[in-house]
Amino acid sequence: MIEVKDLYKRFEDKEVLKGISTTFDDGKTNLIIGQSGSGKTVLMKNLVGLLEPTSGQVLYDGRDFVGMSKKEKVMMRREMGMIFQSAALFDSLSVLENVMFPLDMFSSMNLRERQKRAMECLDRVNLVGAEEKFPGEISGGMQKRVAIARAIALNPKYLFCDEPNSGLDPKTSLVIDELLHSITHEYNMTTIINTHDMNSVMGIGENIIFIYEGHKEWQGVSADIMGSTNKRLTDFIFASDLLKEMRQAIRHEKDER
Repeated sequence: MIEVKDLYKRFEDKEVLKGISTTFDDGKTNLIIGQSGSGKTVLMKNLVGLLEPTSGQVLYDGRDFVGMSKKEKVMMRREMGMIFQSAALFDSLSVLENVMFPLDMFSSMNLRERQKRAMECLDRVNLVGAEEKFPGEISGGMQKRVAIARAIALNPKYLFCDEPNSGLDPKTSLVIDELLHSITHEYNMTTIINTHDMNSVMGIGENIIFIYEGHKEWQGVSADIMGSTNKRLTDFIFASDLLKEMRQAIRHEKDER
């Protein structure tokens, strides 16, 4: 479990995070949502150590990440997997070599063992047969699946995903969502997904944190959203007419019971 306690982040005279306290649960897909500029990206960067908080704590299973030495943070990051918005694959490396990259950097496996582990991860994301291709030769959805395979190569305890469905069509986005959800449960990881995708929120949101102007406005599960009375949350979630109609239909059905 990752626990955030009273987290603040200030850039000069601008306070971006304002005392956020929350938890991200093991074995669940934890989603961070909010409008552009709300602070959710800054929150994720503080969680992984790309930014240092002005004050507050980030606890990984009780270990204070903020207070760790540089060496301790390097060791801690070996327990983290990261999926970037752009997939961030190395164009000059094959699919197999991309997945092997963290193994080459951080594992003590020999070459044969690293290749075997990378192929296991590619098999998990249904990409066996694509291992010799290069990123420019595969689709955007396949690139995201390679990124997932690379992120799980070291069996991380914690998986961070920054807008994993960015640039993907709705059908491919559902495939990525389901893959992230099933891998989270299979490996009992603490998965944190930063997203604008309302399909992801309603489909795989097992623990949802809504950030509004730098503070935690709401936390709950997707099933709670339809009946929420938090106006800021509902204005954000039900921005589209279709979702508004869905919500009204569900409330009408409840009223008739």
